[in-house]
This record gives sequence, structure tokens and C-alpha cells, in this order.
Amino acid sequence: MIRRFIYLMVVTVAALLLAACGSLSAPPSTSAGTGSTPTAAESRGQDVALFAMGLVETGYRFGGKNPAAGLDCSGMVSYVYENAAGIKLAGSAADIARKGRPVDSARLKPGDLVFFNTLNRPHSHVGIYIGDGRFVHAPKSGGKVRAEELRKGWFAERFEEARSYFN
Repeated sequence: MIRRFIYLMVVTVAALLLAACGSLSAPPSTSAGTGSTPTAAESRGQDVALFAMGLVETGYRFGGKNPAAGLDCSGMVSYVYENAAGIKLAGSAADIARKGRPVDSARLKPGDLVFFNTLNRPHSHVGIYIGDGRFVHAPKSGGKVRAEELRKGWFAERFEEARSYFN
């Protein structure tokens, strides 16, 4: 039942984005007048970003690993990656940060993970980059999954690194 609800939310968000002619990232480049299609990695990253957006307003719970019970930051990332991309990421934000490959923050793509030092220790918080300088995360403050600006405010000062989990 929950999976169906989340699936319907994701489909609705995708339909709204398409209807508004918006996109989560810059359009693919073209060469010599021919269009190019997104790579498999870009497509999976956008699937992850859309799925994460479908969780906005889900309640926070420390140690939470599913939307019905509530999510914390690493639980949200693990849940999204497994359900949207079939990738198992487990453990704390710091555990997840040990995997993947580093990405320059100027080259972030939807689906990449962004890590923050929020508790005076490295990689104490994680979110999913969704494009346009924004990320989705499950912060304890405010008690709900939400989207934030990556390059402004409190999180900008605490940004540590980004990592990709797609080829």
C-alpha cells in the first residue's frame, strides 16, 4: 500500500514537472545538430531525484528507514536508492560517504548525494541533489523531509562533499 502511494506520488510529481516544461537538470548537449539522449547513469539519477521529491513532507524519525514509520537522513537515502535505482546503501551518512566516487560540486547531477558536517563531525548529514542548486533531505529540525538550497544559508556553510553512486 505504501509503495503504491509513493509510486503514485512520484508519477504525479513527474507529470507536473513535464507539464510545466521543467527539468531537473540542463538539457542534454547536442553535437553536429543531432540530439543526444541521457546516459543510463543520468536516467537513474533523475529517477532517484524524482523519487526523493515524492517523499517531501514525510515525517522524521531518528533511525527511520521507511516512510510509514518516518525517515532520518541516511534512512531516506537508503530507501530512495533501493526503490528507485536498485542500489543498496546502508549505514549512517558517514558509512554511505565511504562509497561512491567524489564529484566536484560544480558538476553535481540529480541523484548525487551531498554530505554535510552538522554535528561537528564529518559526514553527519546526507541529502539527495535534485538539480537547480537544491537537495532533498530528512532533517531533525522541522520534523519532515524537505527541499533546501545547497548554496545558501545554514547548509551552504556546512557542505563537505558530493559523491556519485552511478557509473
